Amino acid sequence: MHNPNFLIIDSGVGGLSIWHEIQQLIPDSHVCYVADNGAYPYGALDESVLVQRLLELLPGLEQHYRPDIIVIACNTASTVVLDPLRAQTTTPIIGVVPAIKPAASLSASKHIALLATPGTVKRPYIDRLMLDFANGCRLTRLGSPELVHEAEQKLRHLPVNEDIIREVLAQLKLDEQDIDVLILGCTHFPILHDEIRRLVPAPIRILDSGAAIARRAHQLLQQMPGPQAHTTPLTRNVFLFTAETPHAHRLEAGIERFGFDKIRFLGETTTQNDQKPGAS
Repeated sequence: MHNPNFLIIDSGVGGLSIWHEIQQLIPDSHVCYVADNGAYPYGALDESVLVQRLLELLPGLEQHYRPDIIVIACNTASTVVLDPLRAQTTTPIIGVVPAIKPAASLSASKHIALLATPGTVKRPYIDRLMLDFANGCRLTRLGSPELVHEAEQKLRHLPVNEDIIREVLAQLKLDEQDIDVLILGCTHFPILHDEIRRLVPAPIRILDSGAAIARRAHQLLQQMPGPQAHTTPLTRNVFLFTAETPHAHRLEAGIERFGFDKIRFLGETTTQNDQKPGAS
């Protein structure tokens, strides 16, 4: 297959952990990453508002960037928008959910932990995932908004406060319980994998969804018949914010290390260099 195009959408920069895994498995791929910071965070939006937001945002992006695969790199959004989005496009869409299924299969103690944002750990779909894929397992949940900030600090090449990470993890009482798998259920958190690994007892496995998403994308690409007639391959990796804010500008240096050649804001004029005109 030709160099595949991905369109990755999240309300922030957490989905860069997903893009990193795709790069490792499919190194010849290109991406338009959309940080919809104009609606950040998705977890705070009413479900109907979130669905409408993505139904309106996606068609223009898809028309311009012609992705082979779309990834909704947000746990919250993936639980509510996949069916409506799939109804309006034939492009394959992959969603992200916490890695409860593989965690349950790996756990010997049948006691797993979920570290995510407060909104994610409270959502009913976590109960459904447990019922469908982890029946017989216990789940300890912890919601932490603090780790999102620390992940963005690391992204900006600023010091990470390991004391804050230690305080968050202490709430799980990992030394006192028989938890043997820790799920990172927010796409920001794998950015802190090394710091979390140092603070978590060695026998405990740490899982996130990134590698599974990359494998699913690779599988879908293998099933495609060859270069897609509708696809204009990207020659640059483009990062797109939907709102221009001081915070967005502060993240630019960290974003560039994920292989982005261009950081844009929605509404800017798109240059011809974003795409390879006339290619198929």
